[in-house]
Amino acid sequence: MIGRRTLIKGSVMMAAATVSSGVHAQMCAAHDERHQHGDIPTKFPIWPGLPPGGGGPVAGEHVSRSGAVTNVAVPTLTVLRPVQPNGAAMLVAGGGGYKRIENAKEAMPTARWLASIGVTAFVLTYRLPREGWAVGRLAPFQDAERAIRIIRAQAHLFGIDPHRVGITGFSAGAHLLGMEAVCADHLSYTPIDVWDQVSGHPDLALLIYPIVALEPPYQNTSTRRLLIGDHPSPAESTRWSVQTHIHPGLAPFFLVQAADDPVSNPANTAILQTACAHNGVEVVRHLFPTGGHGFGLGKSGTATVTWPNMAEQWMAGHRFI
Repeated sequence: MIGRRTLIKGSVMMAAATVSSGVHAQMCAAHDERHQHGDIPTKFPIWPGLPPGGGGPVAGEHVSRSGAVTNVAVPTLTVLRPVQPNGAAMLVAGGGGYKRIENAKEAMPTARWLASIGVTAFVLTYRLPREGWAVGRLAPFQDAERAIRIIRAQAHLFGIDPHRVGITGFSAGAHLLGMEAVCADHLSYTPIDVWDQVSGHPDLALLIYPIVALEPPYQNTSTRRLLIGDHPSPAESTRWSVQTHIHPGLAPFFLVQAADDPVSNPANTAILQTACAHNGVEVVRHLFPTGGHGFGLGKSGTATVTWPNMAEQWMAGHRFI
């Protein structure tokens, strides 16, 4: 877009001098704390000041007894850096149907697993679309776009390779990061600094029991209701379905689901697999007989507990780790 390109060219030098100083200072503090204290998670905001458009909850975030997050007034990244990092990085987003974020059950355990195999993990606590943000449904997607650009732009600070930045999402978090993966060229906010010139394309994607299709007959999910309402137009349903935007040149996908998933119909991963195959995008799909939904790193007593090891081997095969 001409307007965006002109804006970037006109503001790049000013942005370079003033770029998100508060965020950068907190990132440096996070790096220093990690260096001194090992695997202590550290957290910093992803926007310098108010997120695009403003609005949102008045008070700070609320964490339930189960560790689910709501009332996200300040979207953040929580960094968990390995004792012996291998240079790879992963952006992680928990699910929760866009009405909460399952950080304790999904995102943080996954970050710890990734750190255990040498991957620097960044847990995204994203804005929820029905919590009063002026941009509405765009809020979480702006956060995801911004997050991956921060990780790549500040790769030197965290000791990571900017060409090995992946994503791992669960349920609605997989929908969020899946949409980011396939629509990374379409920046959903006005660039605010030089970090927004960096590519938002992930180098690979792990989507675990993802919500993919929002069209009938797969419309009965919280993801669909919270994003586009109870009676969206067919065009809206298609627009917000991940498979709609699959195109040649995308990074590889690793898909995991249980055949008895009562929330995300197993057809979701099949639909995404087919779309990838039709567009020459590498994809592998693992459909386990049982496990239900929300099993995180795996449900005890089911084969779903094997997916992290399978993913580790897959990532190694792609020289990501």
